[in-house]
Amino acid sequence: MARNRRARHDYDVLETFECGIALQGSEVKSLRAGRVSLQDAYARIDRGEAWLVGVHIPPYEHSSGFGAHDPDRARKLLLHREQIDELTGRTQQQSLTLVPLSIYFKEGRAKVELALAKGRRLYDKRHAIASRDADREAAREAARASGRTPARGSRREYE
Repeated sequence: MARNRRARHDYDVLETFECGIALQGSEVKSLRAGRVSLQDAYARIDRGEAWLVGVHIPPYEHSSGFGAHDPDRARKLLLHREQIDELTGRTQQQSLTLVPLSIYFKEGRAKVELALAKGRRLYDKRHAIASRDADREAAREAARASGRTPARGSRREYE
């Protein structure tokens, strides 16, 4: 339904978790319509419960005033107690962040892919971009050498 594209650019993802999310009926309808924004969203653990903060789910467009929800409210994440304890310990000890990567439906239930991530600095982002470009170029050259794809501008390309 929705992806947080900036998350993998701004953070190094160390581990991912799949968790449920407690929603109201009109929020589910809006999710199914694909109307959700994960920009600037994060998760936090407060008093032994996991909460998703900063997710914007606008009200369902075909509903009237009754049953509308607050689009920016904090939503409870459904995790096992052991997972919450592990996330609490790791975020406090290693200064890691909980970032939602995507929201999707699995067997009719809304799920959140939550990442335990470490923030990247500007030079880390540049290094990641450079290494990704180098890997892409190496794969391109290997494919060209094996004869799978013609080189750009070669004669074989036009035949």
